[in-house]
Amino acid sequence: MRSSVEIYNIRTGESRIVVQTEKLIEAPNFSPDGAYMLLNGDGLLYRLRPDGSGGLQQVDTDFATQCNNDHGISPDGTQIVISDKTEFGKSAIYILPAAGGTPRLITDNLPSYWHGWSPNGKELAYCGIRDDVFDIYTISVDGGPEKRLTHGEGRNDGPDYSADGKWIYFNSSRTGLMQIWRIHPDRTGLEQVTHDNYGNWFAHPSPKNDKVLILSYDPEVFDHPRDLDVRLRLMDIDGDNLTTLFELFGGQGTINVPCWSPDGDEFAYVRYFPET
Repeated sequence: MRSSVEIYNIRTGESRIVVQTEKLIEAPNFSPDGAYMLLNGDGLLYRLRPDGSGGLQQVDTDFATQCNNDHGISPDGTQIVISDKTEFGKSAIYILPAAGGTPRLITDNLPSYWHGWSPNGKELAYCGIRDDVFDIYTISVDGGPEKRLTHGEGRNDGPDYSADGKWIYFNSSRTGLMQIWRIHPDRTGLEQVTHDNYGNWFAHPSPKNDKVLILSYDPEVFDHPRDLDVRLRLMDIDGDNLTTLFELFGGQGTINVPCWSPDGDEFAYVRYFPET
């Protein structure tokens, strides 16, 4: 086996395996109705039921066959957002029908890597690399001009909206180690959320707006590589009570995108096995 897609219940503290496969599968997120999860593998997208029945079912993404692990589902469940480099050789953000179909280009500036969909369904948050500078941007789901929220203070990545839409959480290396920060969508209220000796990535606020899930690397690790011993940790929405839930072999692909179940009791993640 290479990938193990699993679901963890924060109330019981127990995990269950959904599917294990020889494929390199990444970044599960739940549909708003909880009926399926969306994942990527080998440049393609797949649906998977939370009970694993039916196995991995490929989603029609038309020409987009080089999707990375930055994908998600709209709050109303009718659309899918992907980050794909087939058309331009660099990651661009597209929207397509949830049932599958032809992607519609959203971002003219490249590369852009999607990470969050606003709760009202009107905006996307993403990491854009402009002149080798990693920053947080938002854009309308209809495209148009992008709005820059950060300005090159370290590397900024992994934005995701709080359930009430008041905050965008992201990770930034502006103080040295990668830590979790948050900012209001109107660019005000910037504040640091975590202050510890780990490299903290991919903050995902719960649908209940009470908890935030993060992935933490050992301090000497640069970027967010795969196939390392990492830990999944949970904290209050303001950063208090940060607790390690469990350690696992993972990293890149484990929780790159929003991964909470609609009721906020569970989250999906991928555990990996070493390549043989």
